[in-house]
Amino acid sequence: MNPMRRKDREMDKDFAYAVIDKSQFGTLATINEDGSPYCIPVSPVRRDDKIYFHSAKLGTKIENIKRNPKVCMSFVGDVHVPVELNENTDANQEIKKTLETRFTTEFESAVVFGNVSIVEDKNEKIMGLRLISEKYTPGDMEFFDAAIDVSYNVTYLLRIDIEHVTGKRKKYDKSGTEMKWGRME
Repeated sequence: MNPMRRKDREMDKDFAYAVIDKSQFGTLATINEDGSPYCIPVSPVRRDDKIYFHSAKLGTKIENIKRNPKVCMSFVGDVHVPVELNENTDANQEIKKTLETRFTTEFESAVVFGNVSIVEDKNEKIMGLRLISEKYTPGDMEFFDAAIDVSYNVTYLLRIDIEHVTGKRKKYDKSGTEMKWGRME
């Protein structure tokens, strides 16, 4: 695993997990049979050092996972393009700060590496599907048991056992100074 190039923007595991938890989707990367990459968005939920998502039982994603369980998944949290003018009165400094904070993007992201498996245990499968439903359809939980009755046998629950996770952020404080490693407002 290559080290992060911009170590000054690296965040800790808790930050990465927070990004994963609030992301509405993650992009799962697998490898096709011919060695080419295949990426697809999925609706994940995390519990401890595991990520769960559901899938149909057929398709490229499942074929790739059965052939090679090593995966990578990326997540994007908050994104903001700063457009505020800086209050610095020195013209050269104003131009420099404006270029640094206007032609850039504040972001937060997380990347997970691990192995994915199809969950076979009934209790874990229902637990994972419940977690997904609570995240994406919390107002419909009264229908969860009926949905399980209908979809249990035609749905896979997949689990990524996280082996490595990184978090990264670029963010400016109110004075226009980038907040480096671990610095929070």
